[in-house]
Amino acid sequence: MQPRNMSMSGVVDLAAVKAAGEAKQKAEQARAEAARTGQAPAAGGRLVVDVDEAGFQQEILQRSTEVPVVIDFWAEWCEPCKQLGPLLERLAAEYAGKFVLAKIDVDSNQALFQQFGVQGIPAVFAVVAGQPIPLFQGAAPEAQIRQVLDQLVQAAEQQFGIVGAPVDPAAQGDEEPAEAPVPAGPYDALLEAATQALDSGDLGGAIQAYKNVLSDDPANPEAKLGLAQAELLYRVQDLDPQAVRKEAAEGPADVQAQIRAADLDLVGGHVEDAFGRLVDVVKRTAGDDREAARVRLLELFEVIGSDDPRVVSARTALARVLF
Repeated sequence: MQPRNMSMSGVVDLAAVKAAGEAKQKAEQARAEAARTGQAPAAGGRLVVDVDEAGFQQEILQRSTEVPVVIDFWAEWCEPCKQLGPLLERLAAEYAGKFVLAKIDVDSNQALFQQFGVQGIPAVFAVVAGQPIPLFQGAAPEAQIRQVLDQLVQAAEQQFGIVGAPVDPAAQGDEEPAEAPVPAGPYDALLEAATQALDSGDLGGAIQAYKNVLSDDPANPEAKLGLAQAELLYRVQDLDPQAVRKEAAEGPADVQAQIRAADLDLVGGHVEDAFGRLVDVVKRTAGDDREAARVRLLELFEVIGSDDPRVVSARTALARVLF
């Protein structure tokens, strides 16, 4: 049985949670404010980028771990491209950061053209969590393109927890906008109490304290990550690690046994093992079993934090087995 004062040291630093989640909090708050006022949120990055082979890694692969990247393969001599390109750019502005558009000139980037197996242009792909997804070829009708983009945005959020930051299309430019100072939140005392409860082993008190914050501020990143951590510890506090691992080893098809073992892996600091175990379950199951493993994997991502390279790598692995 795990001791009640089990620590998460070595897995996630609670003191760094607030700083790690600050950008996400500002993005979510900006979206909420935009919905309330009907005004566009502040700029958060470029919506349309020209990408060549040198910039592929950073502009597409790395960026796809934070926001879906739609790729438009085009050429100057291609007449349908001249119709599709401006439409995609307009939609990128309209979606305001839910995806970014990467334009690749096939004449100048033959290696990328071949790497994606493009048969003709215009051709549109997406990259989510580092994985390419073919969308459509040719100058498709706008209604069809909107449907495809909506499905892409929804899948990126629901299956991978990837949500783009809001961007003001009118504020696009070459310079990065200066960050506004972040005011102190009104929940510092509650969050401190929750952290103390978590550290002392009062998991029920910590869970309730984090939920109290989230009831008023659903986007609060420290409360969201703290709650994920507290709930993880609560799930494993009465488990017998030896029995759980034996059960998982003897029953590879027992999805719930694998999920319990993944929880213990994470608490023990074996982050890659936890993620790899659940990715493997997702790969070889279907239906409710696959969904249970996928959802638990996303919950464990929350415990570690979306910026952690181990989470980025696991999101990529998850994309490979889902698509």
